[in-house]
Amino acid sequence: MNTNNIKKYAPQARNQFRDAVIQKLTTLGISADKKGNLQIADAELVGETVRYGQFDYPKSTLTRRDRLVKRAHEQGFDVLVEHCAYTWFNRLCAIRYMEIHGYLDHGFRMLSHPDNPTGFEVLDHVPEVAEALLPEKKAQLVEMKLSGNQDEAIYRELLLAQCHALHRAMPFLFEAVDDEAELLLPDNLTRTDSILRGLVDGIPEEDWQEVEVIGWLYQFYISEKKDAVIGKVVKSEDIPAATQLFTPNWIVQYLVQNSVGRQWLQTYPDSPLKGKMDYYIEPAEQTPEVQAQLAAITPASIEPESIKVLDPACGSGHILIEAYNVLKNIYEERGYRARDIPQLILENNIFGLDIDDRAAQLSGFALLMMARQDDRRIFTRDVRLNIVSLQESLHLDIAKLWQQLNFHQQSQTGSMGDMFAENTALAHTDSAEYKLLMRTLKLFVNAKTLGSLIQVPQEEEAELKAFLDTLYRLELEGDFQQKAAAKAFIPYIQQAWILAQRYDAVVANPPYMGGNYMEAELKNYVSTKYPQGKADLYSSFMIRLIHQTKKNGALSLMTPFTWMNLSSFEEARKEILTTCCLHSLVQPEYHSFFESAYVPICAFTIFKFQSSWNATFFDLSEFYGERNQAP
Repeated sequence: MNTNNIKKYAPQARNQFRDAVIQKLTTLGISADKKGNLQIADAELVGETVRYGQFDYPKSTLTRRDRLVKRAHEQGFDVLVEHCAYTWFNRLCAIRYMEIHGYLDHGFRMLSHPDNPTGFEVLDHVPEVAEALLPEKKAQLVEMKLSGNQDEAIYRELLLAQCHALHRAMPFLFEAVDDEAELLLPDNLTRTDSILRGLVDGIPEEDWQEVEVIGWLYQFYISEKKDAVIGKVVKSEDIPAATQLFTPNWIVQYLVQNSVGRQWLQTYPDSPLKGKMDYYIEPAEQTPEVQAQLAAITPASIEPESIKVLDPACGSGHILIEAYNVLKNIYEERGYRARDIPQLILENNIFGLDIDDRAAQLSGFALLMMARQDDRRIFTRDVRLNIVSLQESLHLDIAKLWQQLNFHQQSQTGSMGDMFAENTALAHTDSAEYKLLMRTLKLFVNAKTLGSLIQVPQEEEAELKAFLDTLYRLELEGDFQQKAAAKAFIPYIQQAWILAQRYDAVVANPPYMGGNYMEAELKNYVSTKYPQGKADLYSSFMIRLIHQTKKNGALSLMTPFTWMNLSSFEEARKEILTTCCLHSLVQPEYHSFFESAYVPICAFTIFKFQSSWNATFFDLSEFYGERNQAP
């Protein structure tokens, strides 16, 4: 893969998509003045149309436009623009990847044409594509095609229908019908200078062959934002851009193979898995005492479905993709049916968290693409991914949603002034479910700032899972109001359940941010909850993740190597050395990411038991540059 093509295209794409979204918002009467103050034009109904300032739209757009106005008030204009721009960028990148790999069910390309550099294959096959995506409009679309001058309108209908069709498999990325973001799909898509041309022409097809392209697109998409915030106190909304760093493939393989893979080999030393892991490190020779200790804690057998792997800062999913590969080999070794393996892995084994919605979207997409390689029907299996972008509870109307949920099947009335105030006017506020809900929602008021550092009591794991399963059932089987309320609550209960669990392997490239660059809220939180690691965000994560790893489990991290020698990390070192033992550590050369980037990092694996284990160390400082680091 030539990342230079992606590096050139993605930052330009961010600006292009932002400009296109701003232009569409302006036509909807939503804008900001030079000082950033929100400007909302009145909606004037004129027959079956509605006028927003100088622009007319169908009356049917009013509800969706109102949702955009609400988001603009809650999030701010610039955040709304950023969110909607990356939403369409992510969706179109996903469709581009799928069309190249032949994953669209109708079998035709949506964004390009295999034989016409500026064409769209779906426009040559309108009857077939309409039958697959919009059968109720097939006759109308065919008639429009025969008229010869309505390709733009046809294409827009088909593209939106494609997004709707992908909603079932990827609801985290593609919304159902009437998504307000549809109003912001750029215009003039079939023109030779449309926003699609850069995506199709700027990145050659050979660069789309590996799902890793998704991670690189994300890395470079946010690169200008990252450059703008580095070296300053980082605002909550800028933490993703300031802390995201794409992990090199060989380091990812080292981290996963020596945690997930190593635990399997400890129980099954003759497993063929060892021959499939190029970066697995054979343990150093150990004393008889250590060997006896290891034998005592090694399980006699492991069920593949019981292995739980967490990446608490999953970004675009690079680490989880490698975890999928290792787990797939484990399932195959145990004789599982090939078509069952992808869904089992996605639903039972792999868990990911991030504070960035766009990263979690791409992470979920990348995992589904891995599964699609192995199961061509995976999109129809209604897989529930455990990949979550942590959501804040601040704007929830809890009282209204609890009433609508009608959890105990009784009519409920009441209102709530303070969102977390107890209100006895609501029914069943003394129920275990309501109390659990309130405790949980209080934890996530600042979830976009605190992320996976938020602590959810482990003893609530079973209760959270039971509540989550009930919400899933109500989302499918409840009445109209119950479905809406369950859908609103599910993200919070799911993220709490993931945080409450303990994992066999935790693998991560946690965010790096010195205490001097933390906002007051984050700085106070890590000082209070993680005093041993308060010197940096990554060391706070180290302490947090030790506690999220099961006893005798594995923790594999890539971090700056400052924790090994600076006095400000002394307490963090003590915590690690008194609760864990070091298995292996690799110190790459400073330019191991990019020739132009100076990143002093290390990668290491520790195990959560105390032992006089003889660790293995690799010093790669003599090998300059990213291409000379991996074996």
